[in-house]
Amino acid sequence: MRVLVVVATALLAAACAQGGRTAAAGSTPPAPVTSAVAPSSEPPAATTTTPPPQPAPPPQPVTVAGTPCDITNGACVSLSSQQTWLIANGVVTYGPVPITSGRAGYETPPGTFAVQYKVRDEVSREFNNAPMPYSVYFEDGGIAFHEGSLEVPSHGCIHLSHEAAVTYFETLSQGAQVQVVG
Repeated sequence: MRVLVVVATALLAAACAQGGRTAAAGSTPPAPVTSAVAPSSEPPAATTTTPPPQPAPPPQPVTVAGTPCDITNGACVSLSSQQTWLIANGVVTYGPVPITSGRAGYETPPGTFAVQYKVRDEVSREFNNAPMPYSVYFEDGGIAFHEGSLEVPSHGCIHLSHEAAVTYFETLSQGAQVQVVG
């Protein structure tokens, strides 16, 4: 019995060394199996692949009631109606109030910005030290809300009445959103 186990183990080891083929002593290894497929006259069938699913588009922004803006906190400016509003938690808290904006060649840029800094008693060094009280800067080019003429267009800033300028100065803090729409 022990001899039989040794012989079986030796045969198994030899079979493994030959890649799994076993053959009796003196016999020829079996011929490889091949399959013949008749050529087809039909073209191969087209394969269709289904594209991966695309994510749903983001929901459209909802404008704050009574304004053309979709920010929920900050200031909204409409250049076409020459009005502005303060908004908190998606509700108008102040406004609309009248404004004047940039004249031809000094247009107020549309977009969404953040309040950068505020200066209570500012003057414009660029425009002959013109007074700009209660300035709230929100654009890199020096555009701000400030007290100014509601009759004469600005050089890009948003002119407010004295009362509105004080309210914007006291309400808007650094980082608050400002949305300017056409």
